[in-house]
Amino acid sequence: MIAGSKQTRMLNELLQACRTNLPSVNEDAMQKAFKLSMEAHKNHRRDSGEPYFYHPYAVAMIVVKEIALDDISVISALLHDVVEDTDFSLKFIEKEFGTEVAEIVDGVTKISGVFKGHEISQAENYRKMLLSMVKDLRVILVKFADRMHNMRTLEFVRADKQRRIAKETLEIYAPFANRFGLGRVKWELEDLSFKYLNKEAYNEIAKKLQDKRKEREQYIAKFIAPLAEKLDKHGLEYNIAGRAKHIYSIYKKMIKLNTSFDKIFDLLAVRIILEGNDANECFYVLGVINQIYKPIPDRFKDYISIPKKNNYQSIHNTVIGQQGKLVEVQIRTRKMHEIAEKGVAAHWRYKENFQKNDKELEEWVNWIRDVFENANKNEATKEIMASFKLNLYQDEIYVFTPKGDLKRLPAGSTPVDFAFDIHTNVGYHCIGAKVNGKIVPLSTMLHSGDQVEIITSKNQHPNKNWQQFVVTHKAKAQVRKHLNREEERLVEAGREIWERKLKKYKLSFNHDDVQRLLNKLKFDNPAQFFKNISQDKLNVDDILNPPEVEAKEEDNEMEFTTFADIARTNIGGVEIDGDYKGFEVNYAKCCSPIPGDPIIGYVTIGEGIKIHRKDCKNLIRMSENGSERLVRAGWPKRKDSLFVAGIKIRGEDTPGLLKEISNSITNFQNTNIKAINITASDSMFDGTVTVFVKDIAHLGQLIERLKKNKKIYSVERFDSETA
Repeated sequence: MIAGSKQTRMLNELLQACRTNLPSVNEDAMQKAFKLSMEAHKNHRRDSGEPYFYHPYAVAMIVVKEIALDDISVISALLHDVVEDTDFSLKFIEKEFGTEVAEIVDGVTKISGVFKGHEISQAENYRKMLLSMVKDLRVILVKFADRMHNMRTLEFVRADKQRRIAKETLEIYAPFANRFGLGRVKWELEDLSFKYLNKEAYNEIAKKLQDKRKEREQYIAKFIAPLAEKLDKHGLEYNIAGRAKHIYSIYKKMIKLNTSFDKIFDLLAVRIILEGNDANECFYVLGVINQIYKPIPDRFKDYISIPKKNNYQSIHNTVIGQQGKLVEVQIRTRKMHEIAEKGVAAHWRYKENFQKNDKELEEWVNWIRDVFENANKNEATKEIMASFKLNLYQDEIYVFTPKGDLKRLPAGSTPVDFAFDIHTNVGYHCIGAKVNGKIVPLSTMLHSGDQVEIITSKNQHPNKNWQQFVVTHKAKAQVRKHLNREEERLVEAGREIWERKLKKYKLSFNHDDVQRLLNKLKFDNPAQFFKNISQDKLNVDDILNPPEVEAKEEDNEMEFTTFADIARTNIGGVEIDGDYKGFEVNYAKCCSPIPGDPIIGYVTIGEGIKIHRKDCKNLIRMSENGSERLVRAGWPKRKDSLFVAGIKIRGEDTPGLLKEISNSITNFQNTNIKAINITASDSMFDGTVTVFVKDIAHLGQLIERLKKNKKIYSVERFDSETA
């Protein structure tokens, strides 16, 4: 725990820094955020052993001193780890500090989660993904500050983690900071990353720079003296000083030129900052310098007339100083310097390859430039922070495979789109999906940063419902292709059934006969007719020989062979209306009615009265040619009767699941199980359970109990109609 006196000192230092660097400060909200963050992290420690609160406090100080955003950003920095690491919720943060702070905290939390366990292979895609994940610009900038402090304290984590974080920083955050115009942040992130990725080279260059530091400082003082004298005479207000080259930039130049440290000639650098905002003064100073020292024409760069893509502006001029040494001189105004060092997101262009014909983006950038040219600091900061939203990459999302590979998909994509993007066969056999470890419907809309795992089954194929939610061209085309093939297969199968039946009854149908039959049955074409036959929606026997052919009830996959005997034993007789009382009663295996089901009797030839559910497809088909055979029937009022019912289950195949299913059933009203049949394939299982139930309500309660098991995807009543 941090001592009270130290807490007070830290808070005062933060508030003073805010007063100095920010246009306005809500000190009450700042103090409340300070105290909440300290309380939330009071039991946490960093790898260094110091209280965890030192980290969000340091991030807040970086935001206020080195990036200088606004008080909302500083408050968000204090709270950026609270939701992820403690019991405080995002709703609580929003209630206490407002929507803006909650959005920034949420954005920083999401970005932090993206890189956990993922290998960096497509750095530019990761940078675009970061943009697509946030709405508020300040999310990215607070994350830069968070990464800066983590890099400054990286020595306290284990070596493998050091390398992973350093690589991530060098490939993702440093280039990203450069595109925001955060020059100081970029250089420090690069040097710190280099320190852990190539410690030997880093230490060697750092030592050589240190060894020559005094010599370098003495030389710079001599170089500056005549310049300062001339500038003073011209009455310019300026600041001039030597600037040390960054270690990583020296290393890159050594690699690029394939040379050694001693042969890098431009290690000496001087920066002149003019306090006025007149860019013409920079060119005036350039003329003064070139009168004193001889310039090298091919090393001259004018970034004032033609700014960099991140709107960095400065003149770079290399001259030959005393003793023939090369010295790079940078000339810029104070405003240019602040933009170069701290970055101004308004001057950052959002596309790597900016197109001049992108009118909307060009106009947007010009508006931002106009804000900074014509508004004072307070007005500009207030307007920019209120207006800035990042929407450029909202039409794309970036999601991961379980192995960490990154996939780019259109916004609105679903797990099925993701599956087809991986491979056509994965899409074809996609039966389920896990997003961030949780099973979700296949129609779920994915978001940037999601990790998606596809569950496949050899028995699964695309269905027409997929057409309603897939968005990628590949997914749409493949689903349509499969459905067309399936349609052709069904038509051909129906045609074969029709031709076999014609042979059986020794009948011959010409084209006109078939057309008359289609008109009678109200089908538009033969393909539709044959498809209905193959799908068992039409009984060819009833069509070709209705008076003599009795509809055959299909055998059930489940073992309902003794259902009628069990039912007759326990039912005590179904109540039959009219003249059919006393007839032998049997229970149809095709729909397996149980008490609570609406039922009706059908008078058969030689088998008495068959009891069907009223919605039984076989019954509906038979009644079309013999409605006079239907008789009213009802269930007797007895509480001790038991009936056989079937339950169909599908889910994830895991150890012990069969036991869980059995326990769920038998522990409810002492329900007895008649049979269980489970088949597993590709981490999925399909199963049927035959149980003894009192009535339909009993069966419904069993189904609801089974649905509560997260490893079971679907539970439904089973009979031959759903087989």
